[in-house]
Amino acid sequence: MNMRLPVVLLALASSLPALQAREGLNLFAWSEYVPQKVLDGFTAETGIEVNYETFSSNEEMVSKLVAGDGDYDVIQPSDYTAEALIKQGLLAPLDLAALHNLGNIDPAYRHLPYDPEDRYTVPYMSGTVGIVVNTAVVHTRIRSFGDVFQPRFSGRIVVLNDNREIVSWALAYLGLPTNEINAKSLAAARPVITRWLKYVKVFDSDSPKTPLLNGDVDIGVVWSGEAAILWNQDHKFRYILPSESVHRFIDLLAVPVGSRHRAAAHRFIDYVLRPEVSKLISDEFPYTNPNGAARRLLSPAQLANPASYPKGGNLETFRDVGRAASDIDQLMTDIKSAQ
Repeated sequence: MNMRLPVVLLALASSLPALQAREGLNLFAWSEYVPQKVLDGFTAETGIEVNYETFSSNEEMVSKLVAGDGDYDVIQPSDYTAEALIKQGLLAPLDLAALHNLGNIDPAYRHLPYDPEDRYTVPYMSGTVGIVVNTAVVHTRIRSFGDVFQPRFSGRIVVLNDNREIVSWALAYLGLPTNEINAKSLAAARPVITRWLKYVKVFDSDSPKTPLLNGDVDIGVVWSGEAAILWNQDHKFRYILPSESVHRFIDLLAVPVGSRHRAAAHRFIDYVLRPEVSKLISDEFPYTNPNGAARRLLSPAQLANPASYPKGGNLETFRDVGRAASDIDQLMTDIKSAQ
């Protein structure tokens, strides 16, 4: 009998966590959205290193995913993008039995149109797109997109660098449906967008709060989580839901069909669903938390943040518009190149 065999087996067994950590879990998510504390906590518990690669738009994420430029295990699409990925067969069905903490999600965020059976996605964070005003500088009343894009604010505006968003603002301003994209609606939006973009100083989807904090701009159309951070820094930064309509988004966690580490992916998603872990996300990135159990752990001040949990507004959620998405991109490319 080879007495060395148990020793060899023990050595191999002791090395498994290290091998697993080196192999890692590949997360492709929005920038400034996943706290390092969450990643470190997951690694400390499981031994699985998380390789966190970021994107700044859904379109960038889809482009890399479809092109096969990344080997991703967990991705973070928004609602309408997940809907498109499901239609294209690019998301793997989730093993719901492995998601023990799924019941923590508020029922209001379950069984929504982009994934009615909750087969492919789990809510991560939600939010709105609204207007931030530095009230120490801007003293006029701002209520709408039309109020923002004015000559008097030329060179003092930051907006999201997101084609679908910008087009939706123009459509809402014109009283047109934001989810019905066609040649006629885009033709109507073109002159509005052309005029508006002349007043914009900064296009930034990663950290639009930064030029506002630095005083480089005085007004912006930004993600609500960015506005919430501004409010926490200084209450002079007021968050306003546009009177025309308000885009409510839900960012999700999903597993692409090409994932090579699906068990690890499910462990990560289930870890994020824990109330105490989800609270860490709200602490650092104060969007609207769809995790009801985590929300109960938030402080009164967090829940009172007018950007994190705004009241009112004509809320609309984006839907997949199919091939019209490329028409949106072409329109925005044409307008920007002509500026």
